[in-house]
Amino acid sequence: MAVDIRAIVEDFSPEPGSHWKRYVVGEGALERTGSTLLFVNTDTSAHRYTDAQIDDYQDLSRRRFLWRPPLTLRVRARFSHPAGELSGTAGFGFWNDPFMMTGRRMPTLPRVIWFFYASPPSDMKLDLHTPGHGWKAATLDAMRLPFFLLAPTAPLGVPLMNIGSLYRAVWPIAQRAIGVSEAAIEAPMTEWHTYVIEWDTRLARFSVDGETVMESLSSPGGPLGFVMWLDNQYAVVKPWGRFGYGLLDAPGRQWMEVDTLSIEPD
Repeated sequence: MAVDIRAIVEDFSPEPGSHWKRYVVGEGALERTGSTLLFVNTDTSAHRYTDAQIDDYQDLSRRRFLWRPPLTLRVRARFSHPAGELSGTAGFGFWNDPFMMTGRRMPTLPRVIWFFYASPPSDMKLDLHTPGHGWKAATLDAMRLPFFLLAPTAPLGVPLMNIGSLYRAVWPIAQRAIGVSEAAIEAPMTEWHTYVIEWDTRLARFSVDGETVMESLSSPGGPLGFVMWLDNQYAVVKPWGRFGYGLLDAPGRQWMEVDTLSIEPD
């Protein structure tokens, strides 16, 4: 791995560089093949959280997270199972670790810009036109002023989201306020693809094998931390007030394989 003040370039040969922190719990494992890194979950149980993860923010306060726009993230990866058959969640990109998964921090509102996968029964219906599960490009920034201005209306607005016509009319306003943009990725997950995020201060552009899959003006602010993971959890988040969380059984072995990873500030 080559590291300087401007870039990280990782080819996982012979092993992940010292920049990365490992987070491996339950039936998770990180396995080197010689030229790639496998994020593996084996025989996961709904009674135990399993995760195979690398990141660069463990034990850091959020103000010391490393990454701000403008930068470009590039990852070459594939998965063991197609969308819908891969169990749990997986992905790579940047977030603010809002739920205290690593490090001693207070909970906060989420900020994310990443490629994100969630299997059923996950149903995080944050974008009006995109399914609440599957393999997607996504941004979210609930730390924006429009969200804080809109938040006092939630006790009235959330129940009204149960009415279909009102949901379709009103949710796009809330979606813009929390900086949500999502686009489903059609490229087969089991094949090698190069995934790129161009994170600028005003624009976020996502591409797969050089083809743009989403451009969003909802570009979150920093600083954020980098994360790459495969786990066995699911979540339900609906605008009309339905929430849920749990863990999934998944017999056998499933994995995400990563060949190269680079983060290059512009």
